[in-house]
Amino acid sequence: MTERTLTIIKPDSTEKGNVGAIVAHLEREGFRIVAARMMRLTETQARAFYEVHRERPFYDDLVAYMTSGPVWPMALERENAVSYLREVMGATNPAEAAEGTIRKLYGESIERNAIHGSDSPENAAKEIAFFFPRTELV
Repeated sequence: MTERTLTIIKPDSTEKGNVGAIVAHLEREGFRIVAARMMRLTETQARAFYEVHRERPFYDDLVAYMTSGPVWPMALERENAVSYLREVMGATNPAEAAEGTIRKLYGESIERNAIHGSDSPENAAKEIAFFFPRTELV
């Protein structure tokens, strides 16, 4: 089933110049980019986006990290986009990620792990809407 998901290429990846390599990796895996932009999240935006983690001990560090540099949110489309992106990204901790996954190739640590991906079709819809008005999805 064709579906959409959201990914965010995180500040560590933009800082190291890995955006193009990650986008190429995603396209090789059959994802079609339906919306993309480069931006710098404000603290308010980052707090709102990661609200689900507000009670977790890493929340403030996550917000600080996600506002530390430019990010590349992208809406992606393909068959089983949500589950397949999670497979292509690899484990949250790059040290535990499978060989050839984005996090194994480009992540530094569990905190600086290169890329975000939606965890469910329901969250994907919410996350895509957070970054892209419906008119920007092509």
